[in-house]
Amino acid sequence: MHAWESIQQAIDYIEENLTKDLSIEELAQVAALSPFYFQRLFHRLVKLPVREYTKMRRLSKACELLRDTNRTVIDIAEEFCFSGHSNFTRAFKSIFEITPEQMRHVRTMLNQYVKPNLLLNYVMIDENVPLIADGIVLEVTRKKLDVPKPIIGIAKEIPLTDIMGGQDSGISVTGTMWEDFHSQKSSIYGLLPDGKECGVVYAGNAKKGYCMYLAGAEASVEIETVSEDFTIFTMPEMEYIVCGFEAESFEELVTSTVYKAQTFMERWMHKHDLAATDFAVELYYPIKETSAYMETWLVPISIESYEEEYDGMEL
Repeated sequence: MHAWESIQQAIDYIEENLTKDLSIEELAQVAALSPFYFQRLFHRLVKLPVREYTKMRRLSKACELLRDTNRTVIDIAEEFCFSGHSNFTRAFKSIFEITPEQMRHVRTMLNQYVKPNLLLNYVMIDENVPLIADGIVLEVTRKKLDVPKPIIGIAKEIPLTDIMGGQDSGISVTGTMWEDFHSQKSSIYGLLPDGKECGVVYAGNAKKGYCMYLAGAEASVEIETVSEDFTIFTMPEMEYIVCGFEAESFEELVTSTVYKAQTFMERWMHKHDLAATDFAVELYYPIKETSAYMETWLVPISIESYEEEYDGMEL
């Protein structure tokens, strides 16, 4: 067994027992490692100490109960091993920047720490070969866009950490943007009646550590200008690397699955000596009863060409 597989066993065990008091010794035994080496290896692979990781996952699960049920805050706190209302509220606010009561009241989308699948850090697949892992289906293909694709929506400068997801927490800026877009979508002129919704990440004039993000949908090719409240972004006609991935629900798709796909694609591109240029497009397909599917479209460029073109530039 590889070392990462031992840690993945512990990660899976933690996930199945978030409502129980777990000791380092118990988890080390699950991983078949000494407590010292287990903690050291866990921190290296997961990027968090064991206890901090467990707390983050408990808070993420608590978010789901706060949103989806009417259970009391103290009841949820006790289920996930927090000693009292104040202790839970303090931990929750330190991570998500709002209290449990505020989160339940405003029903805002929060970035949550995702359970990692370490397999995606070590496995590699060829193009057009689906990868099934941890409840998701992922596939890398090449697609050619024969005509430009205009996208209209709301654009805003956001922190890079917000789109990276998975290892970040707090109120989701992109989630708030999608709520704004959906509230105005019916009034936006030029959107295709059955057009897919699209998220666009691009450099624009964003400052260091930030990027531009557009929450929108496909528009008519005849559209050239829009009102000042909205932004138009046009995907150029060219060949793209497309990462398609599927999850059992839309919520899972845009939280844990998209993070896992990003993790995999970073390695996939590097393994193939490729880099992505300064924009990426998310295409959201209609949700089915049993699954949700989306694609990330990237413009591939060789690492050598990327370094020559972008060396010294702040993207």
